[in-house]
Amino acid sequence: MAVIGLDITRRTTLADEKEFGTVGAYELLSGVLRFAVDPENPRNADIVDLKLAQRGADGKVHFSTDFALMQPADPSRGNRRLLFDVVNRGRKTALASFNDAGPGAEPDGPNLGNAFLMRHGYTVAWCGWQHDVPSQPGLMGLQAPEALEDERPVRGRIAVEFQPISAARSVMLSDRGHKPYPAADLNDPDATLTVRDTIRGERRLVPRERWRFAREERGSIAPDPTFVYFTDGFEAGKIYEAIYATETAPVVGVGLLSARDAVTFLRYERAAAGNPCAGAIERAYSFGSSQSGAFLRSFLYHGLNEDEEERLVFDGVIAHIAGQVSRRFAHRFAQPSSTSEWAFGRGFPFSDIVQEEPVNGQRDGLLARLEARGKAPKVFYTNSGVEYRRGGALIHTDPAGRRDVDFPDNVRGYFMAGTRHGSGTLPLTDLAADGSRSRYFLNSIDYTPLLRAVLVNLDAWASHGVEPPASRVPLLANGTLVPTESSAAVHATIPGVDLPSEWNRLMRLDFGPGAAEGRLDILPPRVVEDPYPALVSAVDSDGNDVAGIRLPDVSVPLATHTAWNLRHPDIGAPDLLILLAGATHPFPRTAAERQAAGDPRPSIEERYASKEDYLQRVIEAAAQLVMDRYLLEEDVERILERASLQWDIFTAAGTPTPAVAEGVSGSA
Repeated sequence: MAVIGLDITRRTTLADEKEFGTVGAYELLSGVLRFAVDPENPRNADIVDLKLAQRGADGKVHFSTDFALMQPADPSRGNRRLLFDVVNRGRKTALASFNDAGPGAEPDGPNLGNAFLMRHGYTVAWCGWQHDVPSQPGLMGLQAPEALEDERPVRGRIAVEFQPISAARSVMLSDRGHKPYPAADLNDPDATLTVRDTIRGERRLVPRERWRFAREERGSIAPDPTFVYFTDGFEAGKIYEAIYATETAPVVGVGLLSARDAVTFLRYERAAAGNPCAGAIERAYSFGSSQSGAFLRSFLYHGLNEDEEERLVFDGVIAHIAGQVSRRFAHRFAQPSSTSEWAFGRGFPFSDIVQEEPVNGQRDGLLARLEARGKAPKVFYTNSGVEYRRGGALIHTDPAGRRDVDFPDNVRGYFMAGTRHGSGTLPLTDLAADGSRSRYFLNSIDYTPLLRAVLVNLDAWASHGVEPPASRVPLLANGTLVPTESSAAVHATIPGVDLPSEWNRLMRLDFGPGAAEGRLDILPPRVVEDPYPALVSAVDSDGNDVAGIRLPDVSVPLATHTAWNLRHPDIGAPDLLILLAGATHPFPRTAAERQAAGDPRPSIEERYASKEDYLQRVIEAAAQLVMDRYLLEEDVERILERASLQWDIFTAAGTPTPAVAEGVSGSA
């Protein structure tokens, strides 16, 4: 057994002992899970540097992780289903994704949303898996072992990329305030700092005498191996990359093992072993969103859906808004939070079935290992348009983007038409949660109702053999999967909308001969031939997606919803894409406004006779989605309420886009 102990430090009842339907009250357990894994076990073979970690007297590698469990106070009243929520950069996501509780919602917090998970009787578990996330309130971290060579810390080079949203002189060498990889030598003459204007733009070397490993603090400069200081100052919107030697190599891949072994502990172990779920779990599912969805794709690729004792881990997996990304969580010096297009782990293989990479001849498939061992779970891939403009279509095409590829029988793929990376909110805003700002209103479509239906369909499939609805994705065969520029040309006809100076292109990157074993020899990586194709959904004359699952926001529209947006001048580089954003461009309210603006899109008053007419069409569109099982009946009323609010917002006098309101215009 890989889990050797669970130390529960806190136990509390949720929401003042509130009863959730027939399930009753819920409790929350928090603590620390302790692990001891066998580095010689073949099920752990893909975890880079595991054999270099120090071993205990038992010959195993020990580590620990933060842990939390939300379960019915009386487990016999639950649905006997475990949902393992892969934390995103240390934060829980299940309550936001399924309960509509809002970003960062905690089970012991004031907002449990619509209580969907509780009403349905789910036990929900979390554990930290990311070595660089600090353990603190609201964040779940992992205490990873270190790789050693000849009993000395492993030394090697690392590349850290950052794009400031405001001017600064010093920047931490990490993502989102996580623990950085410190520079091994403050005066390293081989360390480099470069700057470029676009993702694929030319790297310009910053003279070594103009920067150092240091931080600015209260007007003074203090040497610091975890910060980089630039005498001339970092400019907002520019893309910087520091490459330097570090002398710490945590075994990042044990995070994958923590998820695997935490679940099998809860699923199979007895109460005598300290399992708080003993005898109460029949099925186990996992949900991961964005970074965490990519974590699950990596988990599947490395064949980890069976533990050291060859027991099945997950019956079903929902890899949400992960696109084609995988394999970035186990290599040496990995940075799991990095969103850089130059990061390792964004390459081949993309689809579940075995295919051949046309440039290097490699043959591989995401589920190949698990299929060979009969341990592949039921899988759902749910993606927004943002993932498609970053190469997401490759999960259902060949690597050259020339033909469609079917999903295996145990997989479904759903494209959520018109959506951005994160679920949208109202009222309209151009401010993102991370403090960045977009040129146009952020995409406002709320896609969480689709996720609730996916979870219900997954359980019916895994538990009772009820086939879920068919995959819905854009296809080459019917002309609904097209180059990015084709759809964007329609968006460019909207008054005030400019196109970016550079579109995302998934690059073929060569990190050197050691990459296959998880060691990156070439930094920055070498670009190999042409980039992979960038294919997205075709759009209608309004600029809305024609493929995928179309919520009423798209099928009964009040606006054009896109999967791209531009950076606001306030955060620099206004002609570049803002990384994971989409946009909402409201239709003109009246024919007179449309004509005055020269907008080719019919106005709201030309489309709908009244608010009542609009809402009736929304009801009909939602009812069809319920009939097709892409939507739950309980969500129709919520969608109708939101549609009513949208009508009031979009038909209010003076609802321009931020670009029109501020007179901002960028170059195409």
